[in-house]
Amino acid sequence: MLNVEKVLNRFGEVVTKNARNQLKRKNDTSKLYKSLGIKINKPQFKGAMPSLEFTWEDYGKFIDKGVRGAGGVRKTTSKYKSTNNKGKLWKIKGKNSEYKFGRSGGISAKHFTGWAKRKGISPHAVAKAVYHQGIETTHFFSRPFDNAFKYLPDAITEAYGDDLETFFKKSL
Repeated sequence: MLNVEKVLNRFGEVVTKNARNQLKRKNDTSKLYKSLGIKINKPQFKGAMPSLEFTWEDYGKFIDKGVRGAGGVRKTTSKYKSTNNKGKLWKIKGKNSEYKFGRSGGISAKHFTGWAKRKGISPHAVAKAVYHQGIETTHFFSRPFDNAFKYLPDAITEAYGDDLETFFKKSL
């Protein structure tokens, strides 16, 4: 299965490289960028196919697919903005996402403290805005994956055929 492993490894490298290129535009600490990786799992019994696993920080799926905001009506207006937003609806991001914020009342500000400090704003205000608006979909991983996957079945078939041919030559 050496050829199949090579094809899976190459596929994983291409997807990871292109995903990192997508992340360069929306990158703050490079934590997600650096965490992107691949792992080839060897087959557990002879004749089985190896498998490919992509590794990344847990929050990567939310950055990729986005999170639908809870929405609602603004209760106050911003002291930093001259227009009065009180009573207006929150603009919802990630409308078509499979993930959404529930009606629990918000998310913890601890997730935003580092980013908010670097930007000089309140982590509580960021948490409230993210809860109501959501997280915009980036497709930083799914788009490169889908683009590279188009060519994977043919490459796997050819590599598997080469591996079988090698196996039969060694068996005889």
